[in-house]
Parts: sequence; structure tokens; C-alpha cells
Amino acid sequence: MSRQISISVCMGTGGLAAGAQEVMDKLSTELAGVGIEAQLHSKKQCDLHRVGCRGFCARDVLVDVSIDGVKTTYEQVTLDRVHRIVNEHIIDGQPVEDFAAGEDYHNFEGKQVKVVLSECGLIDPEDIEAYLKVGGYEAARKVLTSLSPGDTIDTIKRSGLRGRGGAGFPTGLKWEFGANEQADQKYIICNADEGDPGAFMDRSVVEGNPHVVIEGMIIAAYAIGASKGYVYIRAEYPLAVQRLELALKQARQKGFLGDNIFDNGVKFDIKVKLGAGAFICGEETALIASIEGKRGMPRSKPPFPAQKGLFGKPTVINNVETLANVTYIIRRGAEWFASLGTEKSKGTKVFALTGKIKNSGLIEVPMGIPLRDVIYGIGGGIEKDRRFKAVQTGGPSGGCIPESLLDTHLDYESLAKVGSIMGSGGMVVMDEDDCMVNIAKYFLEFTQAESCGKCTPCRVGTKRLLEILTRITEGKGKANDLELLENLSVDVIDSSLCGLGQTAPNPILSTLRYFRDEYVAHITEKRCPAGVCKALLTYTINEATCTGCTMCARVCPVKAITGEKKKTHYIDQSLCIKCNSCYDVCKFNAVDKR
Repeated sequence: MSRQISISVCMGTGGLAAGAQEVMDKLSTELAGVGIEAQLHSKKQCDLHRVGCRGFCARDVLVDVSIDGVKTTYEQVTLDRVHRIVNEHIIDGQPVEDFAAGEDYHNFEGKQVKVVLSECGLIDPEDIEAYLKVGGYEAARKVLTSLSPGDTIDTIKRSGLRGRGGAGFPTGLKWEFGANEQADQKYIICNADEGDPGAFMDRSVVEGNPHVVIEGMIIAAYAIGASKGYVYIRAEYPLAVQRLELALKQARQKGFLGDNIFDNGVKFDIKVKLGAGAFICGEETALIASIEGKRGMPRSKPPFPAQKGLFGKPTVINNVETLANVTYIIRRGAEWFASLGTEKSKGTKVFALTGKIKNSGLIEVPMGIPLRDVIYGIGGGIEKDRRFKAVQTGGPSGGCIPESLLDTHLDYESLAKVGSIMGSGGMVVMDEDDCMVNIAKYFLEFTQAESCGKCTPCRVGTKRLLEILTRITEGKGKANDLELLENLSVDVIDSSLCGLGQTAPNPILSTLRYFRDEYVAHITEKRCPAGVCKALLTYTINEATCTGCTMCARVCPVKAITGEKKKTHYIDQSLCIKCNSCYDVCKFNAVDKR
């Protein structure tokens, strides 16, 4: 009796970087070598297909092998592992336990609740038929053929969906504002200009399931009366752009975009606009200016884009995750979505979990889950079992949350209380070796460089803040610097034109709030407790533990280390450039860094 064999290979950006295309080619060759025809979406012997990001990026390449409905997940698959998987599992029927996903993988996956990511990693993002098989475009069909625009907006309002781009504004209310405007032309814009360091939520959704975003845009367009749409996505996302363009072409061929969608007289189509990577263009009015061919700079509000947006016409802007949620809300109902999360923060949230965490990757959890459950449950704890120090949520505009607040719940209100924000979903974990003053400086360097310069408080204020932080990390801090940082941060927040300036000081204020002792040590003791700030470090060799192996002297680029073999070595402080090479290479912990 013939067997049903299905093999899926994770081919998001992370998977491809780890060698997924080579693994897929090798699978095809090995299967052919044992007489099994393996083709994309084959209805014969073996269905070998690509999928988008599976989430557990730390374990790519991920491969699922399913035989007669029994699935085994393999992690960190390399070319040399393919032969055993094909011969032992597919031919002999015995899964290769050596390569199979273990407890970490099952904890990572099992403790999530996936809505937006529910089909990412399951379907081929380049095949519209795969999306149709899981109910794709049925939500749009339902809305356009059986619901009025008002009923559609009411459904979104009852679901409690809030914008996932950062501010958390009620999506249904934004749509209502757009629908109430009278104009000969309206627009829907999908903001896929994801620019936070370490963030890859929206990119992964577009790469893994572009049709769910297109479907959400169709529903939004119908609700507000828009006939044209744009996806604004940065050019640095070539794979996402490629799959999005293909998905749009396929949707047009099926009649889901065009002049008479579902034979209902609805007209709507979508263009892709590539951004040049300016962080400020994540702000909606700067994004609009960029699409119009102008320099990406924000303008004052009101009027809001829903009143006067793209080309002066009413425009509703939602980000990728928001629009993807819309599709599932229509499929499963407003009450279902509202049952997830908290009273004021409904549904789930996608996060990019990065930094000093064992299980890095893309996750989706219910709103209101404690941070501790994410860091230690899904994330598996801190790398090398070091001590957790802080986690920053909300990207460069977010705040740093200390260990004492690990039981903080992940929802808009709870994060605001502790001095952070939800943002678009970046989550960077830090351990005991991170200097919080340097962390604040790092994020200020980013926001200061990305400031468009239009308003003086942001243009000049962030520069002054960065100068003070730089002075402190170089051991030149002054007694009144902390008060100056706090006062200037408040001024920048209160007087900046847009969200970039209004949130840029958050890393400073949160680290001052929870890690003030580190600032004090830098200023009064001229010491970096974490041993990070180079200007404040002194390297010495411990006579009690130095074996005279000479390794430190051999790697020192400026010959600052001297000593005879098997005798204690010494560092000439006048020559030392504090490159850390001696510290890294010493196997006897004889190099002290203070």
C-alpha cells in the first residue's frame, strides 16, 4: 500500500541563511536516488515543499517529515544529515532520534498561542492554492458578499483589536473614522516598514503567509470604501518583497484583486512601494510623504491621515500584524478573538525574541502573559545560564525592565506602568555582562541617527542626550549629569513633533529608574560594573593564577604584555589599548578586568 509522504523545509530568511535551499536540493536528490519522486506539491509519492519562518530560528534548518499523518520535526538539519533522514526514516520507517527536535523545541512551540502565525511554517507562501486549502480568502468573500461595511467595522470593534504597530489605537475606531469621510478616493496602506533593531515580526509574516495580509487589506478597503492600496515595505527585505509581489500576481489571477471582486462590483488593487530603510518612515505621516515621492518627514496632526492622508485623501494605515489579525477575526468571530488576552488588550502578540536568550526566534503569545513565562518558559532562560538582568520591549523607543519586574504582564497598560511600551514587538534580553548605561547609549545612537531633523527638540535634544551618555561611558561624567539627563528627556518627550522623539528618551529614563547605581558608579567611581565601557577598564594579570603560558602576549596586538615562559606576565598600562584579546584567550582566568 502506498504511503502519503510530506516533507516541509523552513525557508524563511533565517532558514535560507542556515542553508535551507541546499538541504531541500539534497533531499530531492537523495529521494530520487532511492526511487521516490519528490516534487513541489506532488500528488504522487512525496510532497516536498517550502514553508515560511517556523519561529525557532535558533534551530534552523527545521524540517518536518510526515508519513501517513505521523510527523517528526528535525532541527539543525545540515547536508550531512539528509542521507540518514531519507534512508532510516522515509525508507525504513524509523525516525532518526539523534536529529529529532527535543524538549526545548516542544517547550518553545507548546507554550505559544498562534493566530497570526498559525499558518506560517505550515503552508507554502509561494502557492496560493496552499492558502486556499486552509480557508484563504473565505473571510474576504464573506465580508464582500454578506456583510455591509458598517457590519464589518462593528465586528472589528467588538473584537477589541488594537493596532499592533506600537501605539495600540483601536483598529475598528480608526476604520470608522476613515469610513465616515466623504471623498472620491480613499486608500488603505499596509505599513511593513519594520525598522527596530532585532525585530523581524512583520517580515516573517509577509515571507511566510503574504496572502493573509492581502486578504486583510481587501477587508479593510471594503470597510472604509477604498479602491487603492499600498504595501510600504523596506527594500532590505528582498525575500518578503519577492513573495509579496508573487502573491499579488496570484491574487489578481484568481480575481481577488481587480475591478469586480467576488462579482460584487468591488474594485480594489494593491501596489508595492519600496522604502529606503529610514526608521522615521514607520511614522504614518512620514510614510505617506515617502509614498508621495517626498522626503520622509512627519507632519503635525490633526488632520489625521484618516481625514487627510495620501495625496490629500482619507487614508487608513495598519501594520502587517494588525491586518493579518483581521482575516482570522472574520473567519472565527469577534467573540473568539476577544476571549484571548486581557480586558483592555485583546488577542495575541507576535514578538521577536532576541539577545542573551537560549531559544531565540519568533513567538506569538496571548496578551497578558507574564514576562517570566516568555523568558524562562518559551525562551529557555539565559545563555550559558548567566543571571538575567533586563529585557527591553518596544524596540529602541522602549524601556528596560529589570529582574524584579519579571512578573509584569505583557499588555499595553502593564508595560506603560513600568516605563516601557509594547511597540511593534521587539524583545531584547540582557544578562549580567551588559552595561545598562551603554545599552541606553546604544539605543540613543540609533534614534539620534534616525531622527529626520525636522523639529528642534528631537534633532538637538537627542544629540545632547547622546553626548551626555557618551561622556559618562568615557569616564568624564559630571555630578549633575543624572539630573540633566532626566530633565532633558522630559523636555524632548513633551515637545517633539512625532513618536520618534516622544519615545526616544525611554531607554534613558527606564535605566535611570531601575539601574541608577550603574550610572553613579560610572560618574563617581569611574567604574563600569559590567566591565563593558572600555575607557573605564583596567586589565591586570593575577600573579596567583598566571601560569606563564605566553598566550596573552602572543595575541596582544600592541605588545603591551611581557614576561618569560612559565613565569608571571605583566601588562604595560601605557601601551594597553583595552582590546580584550588577553581576557578572551586566557584559559586560566588570570586576566582581571576592572
